[in-house]
Amino acid sequence: MNLNHRIAVLAVALLVSACASDGRRAPVVEQGSTTSKAGKIQSAAGKKFAREQDWRPQTHTVQKGDTLYSIAFNYGLDYHELAQFNGIDDPNRIQVGQQLKLFPSAAARVPVSEIKVAEPVIKDQPKVVKYAYTDAAAAQIDKVQSGAPSKPVENAPAKPPVAENKPPVKAESKPAVADSGSDDADENIDWGMPTQGKIIADYSEAANRKGIDIGGKQGQAIVASAPGKVVYSGSGLRGYGKLIIIKHNSTYLSAYAHNDKVLVKEGQSVTRGQKIAEMGNSDADRVKLHFEVRRYGKPVDPAKYLPAAKS
Repeated sequence: MNLNHRIAVLAVALLVSACASDGRRAPVVEQGSTTSKAGKIQSAAGKKFAREQDWRPQTHTVQKGDTLYSIAFNYGLDYHELAQFNGIDDPNRIQVGQQLKLFPSAAARVPVSEIKVAEPVIKDQPKVVKYAYTDAAAAQIDKVQSGAPSKPVENAPAKPPVAENKPPVKAESKPAVADSGSDDADENIDWGMPTQGKIIADYSEAANRKGIDIGGKQGQAIVASAPGKVVYSGSGLRGYGKLIIIKHNSTYLSAYAHNDKVLVKEGQSVTRGQKIAEMGNSDADRVKLHFEVRRYGKPVDPAKYLPAAKS
């Protein structure tokens, strides 16, 4: 065996001996498991996005007949916040063609398709390194070839330098904080009837009836169907008369139309069952309450939420 050959064999023998002596193996990245985790992350994000069914775009272009109040109502927003997002001082002054941001920039939603997952880093296997020839190294080679247990060679590295394969440092876990805008929290609303009386008109998409009508007497009490914040109180939406809109959370709001007398102000917090108005016939053909429930601004059938209507 020539000298170069013996040196190469020695290097391989030392590498094998080093790996065997400390029980460590070369770092290996399992691509399948990394990809699987990434897939689960995307799948979970996709399910959450689909569950929310938040159809709302990031912006709205003002059309003829739009008001800041109607735009906010149709997207399930507080018109005060909408004005703030767009630097509008006077809610009555918007122009056709003007583009309005519906959400603050920091709250812009990212579609699932645009979520990027970091590519796994694959490390190379340890490489063979040549060491200088010595009599001791030559003797070590003979022992390896003969099957004798190997010992570290004096004045030679016991093993080639290998980058430490430390597990990634985990971020400190923080106590869970209730998210008022989460799906579960938003869906769990204890709805109550907004007034007493017979339902004289049902919700109908085909007939463009966006809520239900409940008949009653002039001055009859109208109460908040669920706790929330009054985000509108006035007569600025055509066809609703004296209207109250209550925002319950980031998903739902409710509307109470055709009132005779309004008893709450914008920005006021109300509780379930609190009297907010008296029944009337403002902008209506008879005394009644027109009641709507909106999810992300889209009208939904109140009968699916109200206890008396469901029974």
